[in-house]
Amino acid sequence: MAQIVKEHPAAPGRRTGGRRPPRTAAARAAHRRGDGRLAWLLITPAVAGFLVFFACPTVRGIYYSFTSFHILTAPRWVGLANWRELAGDPVFWHALLVTVYFVALSVAGGVLLSLVTAVVLHRLTRSTVIRGLIILPFLISGVVAALVWQWMLDPQLGIVSQLLDKITGAHLLFFSDSDWAVPSLAAVSVWKSMGYNAVLIFAGLQTIPPSVYEAGRLDGASEFQMFRRLTVPLLRPILVMVVVLTVIGSFQVFDIVSVTTQGGPANASNVLQMYIYEKGFGELDFGYASTMSLALFVLLVAITFTQMRLARAGETDLN
Repeated sequence: MAQIVKEHPAAPGRRTGGRRPPRTAAARAAHRRGDGRLAWLLITPAVAGFLVFFACPTVRGIYYSFTSFHILTAPRWVGLANWRELAGDPVFWHALLVTVYFVALSVAGGVLLSLVTAVVLHRLTRSTVIRGLIILPFLISGVVAALVWQWMLDPQLGIVSQLLDKITGAHLLFFSDSDWAVPSLAAVSVWKSMGYNAVLIFAGLQTIPPSVYEAGRLDGASEFQMFRRLTVPLLRPILVMVVVLTVIGSFQVFDIVSVTTQGGPANASNVLQMYIYEKGFGELDFGYASTMSLALFVLLVAITFTQMRLARAGETDLN
């Protein structure tokens, strides 16, 4: 007698035949609502931090830039008076020129040195230990880096000054000479940021197919020709990002200057951030300091936008 096998219906929620039963529209909507709640829960700390530490201070700073505000008195609306004072302030324009000089040295030296370092790493070694050692200066606090270099470049006891004195016979006052103050500050800035930029460029080099260099070698191109005609054009998006980040960071330099030169000698290294700090926390003129800060912000936005447009940062030559 044939055995009759009774089939039982699959239990609710259990997979049938290895496939999940299709969800209804209500179930999909409930699932999306649950994902939305979880997403808002996860980003709430970041949003709260952004509002408290960035958005609110920015809005208050914009408001203070149109007021006469000293710490002991309430803000008083003055309209464009601070901006008219800014237009005729010779110290501000001198500080802007000093900052532009510092930015030019930092960007030119930093990007070039980072590019060469990344190419050497890519061609000779891919050791994570070496990459970690190169990026180590970036992880050091700016105040600590400035103190160390101030000791090393001290004209009396600094090891670098003594070494240069024995080799060349020249006795340089790196942070005390008007001609050497800004280049010395730029050298410290380059030393600190070079490793981070080199790692970024190194990551971009790894995206270039090896077949590109093989084709170049078959065509008889030298290493320098491949670097100039292949590596640099293919790295344009990464290089644009590195240049933009370096420009923004250089315009915001403060800790290195505050520790080493304090804007001297004779305002030779008085960058914008130092002048803003002196106006705000030295003279307690927060209205005028806010005006200079807003002017610097607008300048950085304009420079960044111009760089992105001129360098065609969103395009690549890899195709």
